[in-house]
Amino acid sequence: MSSRELYAKDPGDVLWAVPAGGSARFNWDYDAGRERLLALYQKGKDKQWDANLRIDWDLEVDPYDPLGTPDEAMSLYGTPYWDKLTAKDRGELRRNYTAWQFSQFLHGEQGAMVCAARITEAVPDLDAKFYSATQVMDEARHAEIYSRFLQEKIGMLYPVNDNLKTLLGDTLQDSRWDMPYLGMQVLIEGLALAAFGVIRDTTDKPLPKQILAYIMQDEARHVAFGRMALRDYYKQLTDAELREREEFVIEGCYLMRDRLRGLEVMEDFGIPTADAAAYTEQSPYVQLFRKLLFSRIVPCVKDIGLWGERLQRAYRDMGVFEMGDSNLDLLMAQDEELAEKLDVERFAAEEAARTAEVAEAVARGAEEDGAAG
Repeated sequence: MSSRELYAKDPGDVLWAVPAGGSARFNWDYDAGRERLLALYQKGKDKQWDANLRIDWDLEVDPYDPLGTPDEAMSLYGTPYWDKLTAKDRGELRRNYTAWQFSQFLHGEQGAMVCAARITEAVPDLDAKFYSATQVMDEARHAEIYSRFLQEKIGMLYPVNDNLKTLLGDTLQDSRWDMPYLGMQVLIEGLALAAFGVIRDTTDKPLPKQILAYIMQDEARHVAFGRMALRDYYKQLTDAELREREEFVIEGCYLMRDRLRGLEVMEDFGIPTADAAAYTEQSPYVQLFRKLLFSRIVPCVKDIGLWGERLQRAYRDMGVFEMGDSNLDLLMAQDEELAEKLDVERFAAEEAARTAEVAEAVARGAEEDGAAG
């Protein structure tokens, strides 16, 4: 079956051509580069993995409750529309919400793959080219995983959200080589990383937990890459150039804030757009989720040197200003450690099961031998 047949809405033309700006930059200086970036490049090589082998795709997923989402976390909960829904309707609503959310993750990962390829092409430093080449492979793997999860386990996809598409277009069309870093590594990846983390830490379903934990292990390296490269470069920029980047961040953050509302899903259930928007804005869960989404972006923006008054005002308006003091290094370290811990627990359990199976077979054989004697 074509994936196009699984879209809840017509995605339109499946090919989206974005005019490219800027130059492809070659660097003939093959001397050693920055030690930190080369170390990250080595880590990127060492941490490559195969989604077919590391993830247990045999795990069952209930498409009508794929994440174990409680009623209270649904934007419609407590509204007249919710009261009219049957149990079957509520399951279908969960399925659509998960399809919509993970579809945006999928489209974002394809965008990240294209942006990483653009960084490889445009960044002037060879050490950065080396690392971003490993990221292209990471993002391809992530897109593969989300696509498989949606097609095989949920059976539904949604088209790319307009706000995400706008930010991707703005990021890719800018001729300045640092803008794919800023748009993708800091904004889109930062927000996605936080969204992955909220779901990873709240779901009790093993397959999505595996998927999110392992992808986040890669993403922690990607955000570190963006921070290193931009922190070094932005020290060289004039105040006017920094303000231009801050304007881009402000616009991008408002787009990202308004992206993860899922109004398209509620519209599919016959709810007028104005009502859907109002219920979403009033939902305590959505308000908390939206705030947590900026837990990675705000400290990263501050760390790379973009912290002017207008940007600070925008973060106060969004209610996320205080997140600028979050310990980003600690958050990233925890993302990597959780993936390793999950691996240890999974494979220890599998080894114990295999040991028990062998012991049972040996015991059964001994019983059969005794009976024969």
